Amino acid sequence: MLHPSYSDLMKVVNSEVEEGDTPVVSSRYSIVMATSKRARQIIAGDDPYVPAAGKKPLSIAVEELNEGKIKILADEEEA
Repeated sequence: MLHPSYSDLMKVVNSEVEEGDTPVVSSRYSIVMATSKRARQIIAGDDPYVPAAGKKPLSIAVEELNEGKIKILADEEEA
């Protein structure tokens, strides 16, 4: 099981969204895609933003997202 839960990660990601605005993340799929992309970056050699001793890249990516060290951009922000 993933800790923190998907719903907790979605709350963290959407914490800066104003009430009434469209949330940045509205599905577990978005969380999975963002953390897997970050895990691939770590595997490719990017430095982790959290202590990584003995942890797998996906666990590091989830922890970074949960602590707000990385952000998921909305589609229009990426362009």
